[in-house]
Amino acid sequence: MTASATNGRSRQEELGQFLTASPTADFMASMFGPLPSVIRLLDAGAGAGALTAAFVRMVCEKGESVSEIQSTLYEVDPNILDALQTTMRECQSKCRASGIAFTFTIYSTDFIAEMSAKLAGDLFGTLPPAFDAAIANPPYRKISTDSSERRALRSIGVETSNLYTGFIALIQRLLVPDGQLVGITPRSFCNGPYFRPFREDFLSQLELRRLHVFDSRQAAFREDSVLQENIIFHAVKGRIQPRELIISSSSGETGGEVSETVFPFAEIVHPNDVEKFIHIPSCSSHGAAKETMDGLTTSLAALGLTVSTGRVVDFRLKEALRKEPESGTVPLLYPCHFNGGTVHWPKLEARKPNAIMDNAETRQWLVPTGMYLLTKRFTSKEERRRLVACMFDPEQVKTEWVGFENHLNYFHASGRGLERHLAAGLFAFLNSTVVDQYFRRFSGHTQVNATDLRTLSYPDRNTLNAMGREMAALDLSQDEIDQLVTKHLHACR
Repeated sequence: MTASATNGRSRQEELGQFLTASPTADFMASMFGPLPSVIRLLDAGAGAGALTAAFVRMVCEKGESVSEIQSTLYEVDPNILDALQTTMRECQSKCRASGIAFTFTIYSTDFIAEMSAKLAGDLFGTLPPAFDAAIANPPYRKISTDSSERRALRSIGVETSNLYTGFIALIQRLLVPDGQLVGITPRSFCNGPYFRPFREDFLSQLELRRLHVFDSRQAAFREDSVLQENIIFHAVKGRIQPRELIISSSSGETGGEVSETVFPFAEIVHPNDVEKFIHIPSCSSHGAAKETMDGLTTSLAALGLTVSTGRVVDFRLKEALRKEPESGTVPLLYPCHFNGGTVHWPKLEARKPNAIMDNAETRQWLVPTGMYLLTKRFTSKEERRRLVACMFDPEQVKTEWVGFENHLNYFHASGRGLERHLAAGLFAFLNSTVVDQYFRRFSGHTQVNATDLRTLSYPDRNTLNAMGREMAALDLSQDEIDQLVTKHLHACR
């Protein structure tokens, strides 16, 4: 990579900027429904103008009764403004040839700061603009609690931890009733505790019409190192959700086939789910998994259990970490210690530490030894299983205390270990294909949050114990685990 390319990528990461490829932009523009004759269009985070250009192509080719497009674009990167101007002039020419008036205004100002101030009434009575349509590929970057963006959004009642959800929250406030929004964003807002306020806001103001997923995480942004899975959504400004909506999927390749299925809205956002998770089934097995999971009614709390994130944050306890066990240390476990369903410790060839000092400073971050079920906190869509569970058995690792690093989740009973058969039953259930397929319906990012695991429904205690008693070994094949789980779930109905 050249120095200029490296600098460009660094600038891109600073801005949270991922430019939209032309085929993706055209696909997004195709999602809009009927439009008014005069369209006030918003493109916030416009980049080089690919989305507005795609919208213009769509309007010109459809030949509907559109007479004018008034385009408003926001872009803070000065290095791309010339390209944006050029694209808009091309849009003018194309519209002129189709008998459509096209005007544009480019603002090289901070969209979040400016619109938050207008919506809050801080700009000397300046009213916020109104739009009939918005097409968006907002910047993606975390924003800290004390950042200017976070404070600006908080001033209008928006609480979120990422630029992209801040942009969407503002855009929907600028739409007129029945105004349309098509956006491409990370899928991470669909689940997890950090995005719950945004989901509540989004679903209370926008009527979802369609959700589109890609078969690969990199399909939409192939040239960028994108870890998040992306989705495209079409929504209309309105407070009542539809009875049904379209879920579509594609490979993301140019000219690739798009499959569509209509689902009841209640299958996408479950009516009684206080977390407002957004489920996106993308294959038939996801539907079968939901049917199976809907038959389970036991919560983790009803089992007398909970799940927590590993308490040892290693960079905060650097002085206490040890590469090898020594006198005064206890085991410290990372995902690298997972081995065929059980813990392999110590793993001296690993880059991670294997032990942590047990002293007055560290004891508060340790847990008493016992039978614990561990899961990885970070997995990807492409892995064979999104949920990866492993048993910590005190018979195999002799210790009085143990540290679980922050990249793990651990199931426990009021801070202590689980009964052996119950732990083994949970191990089989969480490693089953049916739970994996169900989990993929609502989780499209790399994290497996403790909140995600708490919201699952589980078999009752008797069923889990029965599964656990039949677990002759933990290194069963996937087929053997699935057969065991299926048999017991059918028996408990």
